[in-house]
Amino acid sequence: MTKSELIEAIAARGELTKARAELVVNCVFDAMTEALQRGEGIEIRGFGSFTVRPYKPYDGRNPRTGQPVPVPAKRLPFFKVGKELKELVNNSRAHLAHVGEDDDDEGAFDDEED
Repeated sequence: MTKSELIEAIAARGELTKARAELVVNCVFDAMTEALQRGEGIEIRGFGSFTVRPYKPYDGRNPRTGQPVPVPAKRLPFFKVGKELKELVNNSRAHLAHVGEDDDDEGAFDDEED
């Protein structure tokens, strides 16, 4: 789902104009972004939580040349899925697993190009 699809879904469910729904979506994302920038966590019960994880500096390697490259310390957002969302997603795939049971799954990705 893209941001514009999310806006359309909220507009339809909430009987809002698309402009109003876009404002709501942007306000929510802005508030979440600002909280993460401040190092605060975000917890949405049943959905999941966002935290900021610090990473220490380390020496990486350039894959082309093999030369060492210093990677500076950084802080990155991390999402941990909530139990209810995990179960909903997992259970929604359960019926999909039975669809291809009789098919030969070996080599299922052979047709894909890299």
